[in-house]
Amino acid sequence: MKFVDEVRIRVEAGNGGDGCVGFRREKFIPFGGPDGGDGGDGGSIYAVADANLNTLADFRFTRRFNAQRGTNGGGSNCRGSNGVDLDIPMPLGTRIVDETTAELIGELTRHGQRMKIAQGGFHGLGNTRFKSSVNRAPRQYTKGSPGDQRDLHLELSLMADVGLLGLPNAGKSTLLAQVSAARPKIADYPFTTLYPQPGVVSVGPFQSFVMVDIPGLIEGAAEGAGLGHRFLKHLSRTRLMLHLIDILPPDGSDVVSNVQTINQELAQFSEELAARPQWLVFNKIDQLPPEEADALVAGFREALGNALPWFAISAVTGAGCEALCAAAQRWVDERAAQAAADDEAALADATSASAPADADGAPTDPAPSAD
Repeated sequence: MKFVDEVRIRVEAGNGGDGCVGFRREKFIPFGGPDGGDGGDGGSIYAVADANLNTLADFRFTRRFNAQRGTNGGGSNCRGSNGVDLDIPMPLGTRIVDETTAELIGELTRHGQRMKIAQGGFHGLGNTRFKSSVNRAPRQYTKGSPGDQRDLHLELSLMADVGLLGLPNAGKSTLLAQVSAARPKIADYPFTTLYPQPGVVSVGPFQSFVMVDIPGLIEGAAEGAGLGHRFLKHLSRTRLMLHLIDILPPDGSDVVSNVQTINQELAQFSEELAARPQWLVFNKIDQLPPEEADALVAGFREALGNALPWFAISAVTGAGCEALCAAAQRWVDERAAQAAADDEAALADATSASAPADADGAPTDPAPSAD
């Protein structure tokens, strides 16, 4: 299936149903009075986050979404039925922007999250609503209000635990294919990968994380060279970046300069992205004898300052990949545990802050029971 990360759609919520003008007509009941019912509310449209989706390809052919209209009111004070709400499944990481106002409506970040993107119309009022002591037979009614109509721009940033970045042909797709069930295209020419490719890396029983392969970046990517600005946005959702480095570049370029170029593009695109945790992964060590590969990697690390965690692997043979994935899994688990602890602490603080306090500020104990 084709990967689509940007799309424009139109959503039209349902209009409200019109109110009814009606009068009670029964034998032996003269002057029965008004009995026109209200209309029904129009259906609203919601965006629903679905973890089973990872692309906006479903919107390539269906770009217009309409919710059901509320039905009109009827006699005998019968209210019209409400229009059925419309749910639109979208992948995690979808940003929803109103094209007319450039307003960010919201982002879908957790499975099952439901966000209203178009409000249905309000129901019209029947003539029963207008009766009074001085208006015994009103013929007034109101029409239902129209539902929201919006042109929306959907932009997807893949949410993953680990993201792969580097120059073209650094071996990112080969690594993803080596450690996961994903099968990205692999070839011996630059820009083989044309769109981000996610994969699930299983380290052990009930231990796995999501890794995403980003197409190769080049100098000027932050300004759009090689569509780099569209690829860099996917890294903004990753928690850990693995910077793959070809220790023997086929074009003979300097490895240290290549690493610095990529980091400069990250900083130019977003300072927050440049400050994100990054590990250096020296790839293709199988092309040299172990002693020469170790010496070469040591020289690169010294030139880069020895500040970042590093690994030496061969994505083709799998050498060092198991240790890399195990370390990444530990890092992800530690961050998840820390996030859970922070949430518990915040909940405890909120609970204690809402507890009643005595004059000295200490929480009061509940009064003892009569027993």
